[in-house]
Amino acid sequence: MPFDFAMRPHVDLMKPIPDALGVVHRPFATARIACLVPSITETLFALGLGEQVVARTGFCIHPEPAIRDVPKVGGTKDVNVAKLIATEPTHVIVNIDENTKPTVDHLRRVIPHVIVTHPITPEDNFTLYRLLGATFCRGDAAQALCEKLSAALVTAQQTAAQFPVESVLYAIWKDPWMSVSRDTYVSQILAAVGWKTLPIQASKRYPEVPETDSSWREADRVFLASEPYSFGDEHVALLKNEWQLKQPVALIDGEMVSWYGVRAIEGLLYLAALRRYSATASRQLTS
Repeated sequence: MPFDFAMRPHVDLMKPIPDALGVVHRPFATARIACLVPSITETLFALGLGEQVVARTGFCIHPEPAIRDVPKVGGTKDVNVAKLIATEPTHVIVNIDENTKPTVDHLRRVIPHVIVTHPITPEDNFTLYRLLGATFCRGDAAQALCEKLSAALVTAQQTAAQFPVESVLYAIWKDPWMSVSRDTYVSQILAAVGWKTLPIQASKRYPEVPETDSSWREADRVFLASEPYSFGDEHVALLKNEWQLKQPVALIDGEMVSWYGVRAIEGLLYLAALRRYSATASRQLTS
């Protein structure tokens, strides 16, 4: 079984492990946690740590309605450090992609513990669960998430094996049009069900893809994400009617694809179901 990490009995989920920068965070059962990463805020609640989350960004919107009681301290890129400090956190959780280095450097000077995260693949969520579980003394809850993720990865792998690999262009922004490179979490989770993103090579992790870019015509299908840009039916119509794209163009739930942590479990199952549905729909159109 390829994804058996969670099943190995010798794994100690309470053993301190390093964060994305190699910093080891010792167990701290009574931590006061400020989280500047929406998907990780959701994960903290899933681990039973909701009452210890003392600050969040305005983009940390899950889980409802419990999240409403947590004070907002700005956005992921424009954190109000004064408001954050006022919540008296012992720990702040940040992400290399989502938060700015100047903000994180500032927080290191005023907050005792800054935990840096950077999942790139769906499998990296195992490490994320372990890191949070060990640091905040939620080993059993982390183990449960590991087991659910392992099962979801198997479902994704089995789904990918049923169909030929397809190339997809996954649009995340408009004006300018932007997509994702293959070294991003979004690209890696799509690959888990057999969808390989275009462009194949890119100098930036989130490259611009103007209308003239060959990826639009080379892709087997095009996805328009619901976040960070809120694509809608009018954008599907633009690509089909004005750009005259011949391949399928569809809206896709951006949270299911780009949110790691606990959402990765549901996201993998969502993508596996979408892959099966898309394959069936394509067969019906060509039959």
